[in-house]
Amino acid sequence: MITLTPQARWIAGVDEAGRGPLAGPVVAAAVILDPRQPIEGLADSKALSAEERERLAPLVRARSLAWALGVASPAEIDSINILQATLLAMRRAIVGLGLRPVGVQVDGNRLPNLQGIAGLESAEAIVKGDAKVASISAASILAKTVRDHVMVQLDRRHPEYGFAIHKGYPTAAHLAALRAVGVSSVHRRSYGPVRSLLR
Repeated sequence: MITLTPQARWIAGVDEAGRGPLAGPVVAAAVILDPRQPIEGLADSKALSAEERERLAPLVRARSLAWALGVASPAEIDSINILQATLLAMRRAIVGLGLRPVGVQVDGNRLPNLQGIAGLESAEAIVKGDAKVASISAASILAKTVRDHVMVQLDRRHPEYGFAIHKGYPTAAHLAALRAVGVSSVHRRSYGPVRSLLR
């Protein structure tokens, strides 16, 4: 559990987006909210519409005490597996914060490697934390919107796959494009539907 200190407000919420897709990076965000500037409407990003996420993301950036992103590439995902890549992206987000949190609250049941992060006194993994803890909700919104934007950018480089529509998830259209066009440089080669096409 989080240890209460005079800096208890400097607790970072951490979440990720993009574990399931067949292409693109996994993106994590860490957010330290400012209790003096509450943000109405924070919720698990998966429970919000794209329009709601796009409205809230700038508010999170503007009103938070600190926020940062961490990314793990498709090559890193293939090298160390998606779980370890997700935890690596989370660590990168925490390390990137402009303020040193005294604690972190991470969505899920696993914590990233937190060794060597100065000032960190406590950490907690919270299952469904993105629906329970405001700072984790804020992090989930940032991670999701940023990853969606990345996939729209990748769609401009690889329009044949439809990344802007399905964001790399294994939809019927994406799988059909993979079979027709083949595997791109941004696909995750360790994922079953992609790996089967490389054999």
